[in-house]
Formats: sequence, C-alpha cells, structure tokens
Amino acid sequence: MTWGILAGLLAGALWGLVFVAPRMTPGLSSLDLAAGRFIAYGVMSVAVLCLMPGRRRRPTLAQMGAALGLSVLGFTGYYWLLVLAIRDAGTEVPTLIIGTIPLWVMLLGKPLGLRWATLLPGLALTAAGLALMMVATHGGAAASSASHPPDFLRGVACAVAAMACWTAFALGNATWLKKHTEVAATDWANWLGVATGGGALLLWLALGTPAHELLQHPGFAQSAAVCVATGLGSAWLATILWNIASQRLAASLCGQLIVSETVFALIYSFVWDGHWPTPLQLTACVLFTLGILFSIKAHR
Repeated sequence: MTWGILAGLLAGALWGLVFVAPRMTPGLSSLDLAAGRFIAYGVMSVAVLCLMPGRRRRPTLAQMGAALGLSVLGFTGYYWLLVLAIRDAGTEVPTLIIGTIPLWVMLLGKPLGLRWATLLPGLALTAAGLALMMVATHGGAAASSASHPPDFLRGVACAVAAMACWTAFALGNATWLKKHTEVAATDWANWLGVATGGGALLLWLALGTPAHELLQHPGFAQSAAVCVATGLGSAWLATILWNIASQRLAASLCGQLIVSETVFALIYSFVWDGHWPTPLQLTACVLFTLGILFSIKAHR
C-alpha cells in the first residue's frame, strides 16, 4: 500500500507540471506546445513497443481506432484547450476547474446504490472554492492595467471545454478497459501513446509552426526541453505510476490521490510566480480540496 500511495502522489506531481509548462515556453504557440509534448509521448511508446516486441500484444484496427478517438479526448484535444485556458486566464482558475474532473466522473458514473443527497456537501464546497478563486484571480487582474476581461472569460471557457474532454475520456476509457480485459493496462497506455503521438504530429504538420521557424525561435532549446519533459514525465511515466497505484490501492483511495494533481499544480504556480497565495486564494484551495474529499468519501 505504501508504494501504491507513493506512486499515486508522484503521478499527481507529474500531472501538475503541465499547468505551468505554458508559462515556461514564452512565444511558443499553444498548438506547438501540445503537439511537442505528445509527439514525445508517442516516440517513447513506440520505443517501448519496439524494444519488447515479443511480450506486447498487437492491436486490431478497431482497437487502434478506439485509441485514436480517446487520445483526442484525453490528450491532444484536452491539453490544447488547457494551454489556451492557462494563456488567457492564468494558472489558478484553470487548475481548479480541471480539478473538478473527479466530481464529474463520479456524478456521471455514479453507482446505482449511491444517493444523490450524499453528494451535495462536496459539490457545495467545491463550487464555493471555485467561486472564491475566480473572484481572487479575476479581481486582481481587473485592478491591473494589463487586465483583459474578455481573454479571462475565454480562458475559463477553454478550461471548461478541457474538463469536459477529459471527463469523457475517463468514462470512455474505463468502459473500454472493462470490455477488453484481455488487453493489459500497460499495453493500452502505449497504444494510446502511439495514437496520441501520430495525431499530434498530423496536427502540427497541418496547423503548427514550420520547423525552420521553430528552430530560429530564441527560446527553442528551453521549449523543446519542456515538451520532452512533460511528454515523458507527465504523460508516459505518470500513466505508468497511476497504473501501479490502481493495481495496489482501492479505487476510493486512488480517487483521493487525484487531488494531489491540483495541489501540486497550485504549488508550482505560486513557486513560479514567487509569492504566497493570498488569504482568499488559500481559503479557496482549502474549500476545493475539502469538496473533493467529501465527494470521494460519499462515493466510497
């Protein structure tokens, strides 16, 4: 159990990095950042499959089709929207909106034996935390001469769309795995990586910045390093760690560990900005975390 908890927390720490990655790559478009990250994920998955071909199943065309569709929802499409959200609305609000994914997965995938009334405390706490964070972040921006309210609202809309994408991915991915128990979780993660990398490459070739322009970008080396780090760490390695946690721990405990993604993302954001959270932001974080924990407890 100890190793399972550690693996789950490390996965959350790696996932949290993607919320500050856009701020570490100034001048790089959101599409280029998303494509770079997932091309790195795809390359790693292909390498693993090639290094151990005898011990890996080969997917059918139907399975690869499912992997491609889910990869758009859970990886390329989701992360592109998230990058746009962070660029327009900052880190904190998109982080908390994305952090409600466990709630939506729980609500839409609620077991028949769970009463709706037991979910209300968690939902109320989470809604209050989100409202406080949005007031704290948007209020501070409104007082600044550099504030752009329309951009902030557009960022919130992109964050909500990203949340919807990953919620659909989580539900669809779980349903697929339950119907195909013959496929190992590690094989499925690598198949998703291949589909994600291929889709990201096509997306970049069609809409991304030409390679010769990227090479001339003054921050190309740093941007490339961020793409590789998040592709290998926050996608490939985080998926493996989460599989380990899922194998060793009860589903209810794994659900609680998802909160670590939001907590780490906020910590990274405050460290990157070089300041402590305001009392209002800290209160919002506490309410948000309590809301998730109350909801997971009700689900258990």
